[in-house]
Amino acid sequence: MANSIQKETKIVCLEIIISGFVQGVGFRPFVFRLANQLQIKGCVSNNTGQVTITAEGEKETLDLFCDRLLSHAPVNAQPIIQSVNEVSLVSYEGFSILQSNELKESDIHILPDLPVCEQCIEELFNKNNRRYLYPFINCTQCGPRNSIITSLPYDRKNTSMQGFKLCSECESEYLAVSDRRFHAEPIACDTCGPVLNFVDDNKNIIGNIDALEACIDSLHKGNIVAVKGIGGYHLMCDASSSEAIDLLRKRKKRPDKPFAVLMASSLIQEYVDVSEQELFLLKENSRPIVLLKDNNSEDLADNLAPGINRLGIMLPGTPLQHLLCHYFKKPLVATSANISGEPIITTNDEAVKKLSRLCDAYLHNNRDIVRPADDPVMLHNNFGKQILRTGRGISPTEITLPFKLEKPVLAVGGHIKNTIALAWNDRLVISAHNGDLSSLRGYQTFQQAIKDLQQLYQVKAEVVICDAHPEYASTRWAVESKLPTVKIYHHHAHASSLVFEKPDNTHWLIFSWDGIGLGTDGTLWGGETFLGSAGNWKRIASFKTFKLPGGEKTSRESWRIAASLNWQSDFEINNERINQAKSDKLKIMWQKNINSPESSAAGRLFSAAASLLGLVDIESFEGHGPMLLEALAETTQADAITLPISKEGDVNRIDWRPLVMMLNDKSLSKAVRARCFHETLAQCICDVSTQYSNKHKNLTIGLSGGVFQNQLLASLIKQKIEQHDLRIVIPSLIPVNDGGLCAGQIIEYHYQ
Repeated sequence: MANSIQKETKIVCLEIIISGFVQGVGFRPFVFRLANQLQIKGCVSNNTGQVTITAEGEKETLDLFCDRLLSHAPVNAQPIIQSVNEVSLVSYEGFSILQSNELKESDIHILPDLPVCEQCIEELFNKNNRRYLYPFINCTQCGPRNSIITSLPYDRKNTSMQGFKLCSECESEYLAVSDRRFHAEPIACDTCGPVLNFVDDNKNIIGNIDALEACIDSLHKGNIVAVKGIGGYHLMCDASSSEAIDLLRKRKKRPDKPFAVLMASSLIQEYVDVSEQELFLLKENSRPIVLLKDNNSEDLADNLAPGINRLGIMLPGTPLQHLLCHYFKKPLVATSANISGEPIITTNDEAVKKLSRLCDAYLHNNRDIVRPADDPVMLHNNFGKQILRTGRGISPTEITLPFKLEKPVLAVGGHIKNTIALAWNDRLVISAHNGDLSSLRGYQTFQQAIKDLQQLYQVKAEVVICDAHPEYASTRWAVESKLPTVKIYHHHAHASSLVFEKPDNTHWLIFSWDGIGLGTDGTLWGGETFLGSAGNWKRIASFKTFKLPGGEKTSRESWRIAASLNWQSDFEINNERINQAKSDKLKIMWQKNINSPESSAAGRLFSAAASLLGLVDIESFEGHGPMLLEALAETTQADAITLPISKEGDVNRIDWRPLVMMLNDKSLSKAVRARCFHETLAQCICDVSTQYSNKHKNLTIGLSGGVFQNQLLASLIKQKIEQHDLRIVIPSLIPVNDGGLCAGQIIEYHYQ
């Protein structure tokens, strides 16, 4: 008789619901292969935002299966096991992938666009591969996602690839379990997929390799080419040609704003100083534009970023960009193809209509872009990564809230650098960058984003949250929406946006510094310090107010602010660069309070400082003066001066007038004065922080608002604060500027 009796094996059937980022990442093929490897029978299907698995096998094997669904998931997947329930046995013969289903209740997660993977790049440049030089190569681990999805489940029929019928070879790969393109929805090749189309005044070339060669030839001739990418068109030209760049500046009416540069990774260290952390940032999945120190290479044109010591560098992220970099062999200007202030252009017809005066040729393709996505912009400083603009590869940004909402809400953000946010339950989704809402197209893109976000996630907002400023286009839309509307003050939203970074912190001291925003007292704030927590902010400090003669004009004409600060400081120093009659007229406005609103905006102080130093009097783009000021300040060292602080009601007023005296002191070099300006404001924040940290224990210091895009200022603040063993935070999940307002609006709304 045997010494042991074999236990009867019990077969069970489990229904496993997986949520999270599991669509568009090859998750079903992964489940299929894992099930076959473990000899599990059943099926897997996509639902609306979820994956449903029915698995039959031994209990221990199914436990291992569930573990590996998380631990061995595809690199871009972020699976969450929503539920595991035992169900009746079906007695499956094998394991299969079923057709997708739509559920009444959805848990949708949209994956951003992914950069082309290393395996696809190898195939792209392999002469023996059938996708050799094919500019739309992709697989389950790379390629377009958010920009081509029309609806979920994520199947080819629900993308802009639906019109491209698979050839027999692509279909074979799509159906082959062992192939890495097994169920890769955007799969295509030169035979059945999208195709390039080069157009200029003399030719119309359809064909991937021929069109690419014509584009490269046009770029070598010094031409400007509008190139269609994943999220929209770029205007491209030779980054080493000052003539081509000058022509682009004249055509685009962009005399000073820096242009982003696309280059192969092998060229990076030739042109910029890059740290290990910055290199890592460049290679993130979003392939962002990263602001890097220019090393003054003579091989790059000197008019890429006039007066600014940083360049926006981007590595190729799409097959087409890899091909352009490979064959052009030099860096390329790659700036968003749009009319100044408007969103990026996405359609072939619109490109021809709106870019004909800007470019010499077009490199189109016939794959539709479902939703626009500009290039994201980031930097790395001693805080770590900072996002300056959301976009392709980041958007939609999904964040888990530290609370649950009672009803779905839509936050419509600010007026410039607009993004919107949709939130329900404990989920928050932030849109791509919509831009400035002053233009008709910017406003239309904003409206479309509102509609698109709700349709895509199948969530209908029941409350709209907006800025308190009645003249913002986003606020007007909210009021006209006929939904219940909640108004949030601009700088309260900035302050509350930091809650994402440290959700457990309830005691904050936050410096909310930016351009201007409406304050609770009806004046234009922008240099505020708040004590408290989300929904319960007390304004404890602010800059001494000053007049903005000319009102809205001061957002670009910084000489007006400089003159106002001089007059308020009892300086009668005239700006010889400004017509005397014009200056005299301005002073009358200032004296009589004609269109001269009061403001405490720190951002306006930076613009004024740039004008007082003679760097720029009329800024050609937002942040122009402050960027010049920062670049100059980084060339030297200087000590801080003391800014007096006096009580005015419940608010401590920081007196900026000693800065004006210093900036007018021509015995000091301009660089020393620029550095002193930065050192002084950093020291001011440190002094206020230490004062309140001594009174209130366990305070976390926070920085939020567009002023803190300034890398030098932020770095100096962190250095000074940490010398006192204080904790300091700056946004890293969302933009520090107005692009983060919508997220802060939702936080502030919940805690009010």
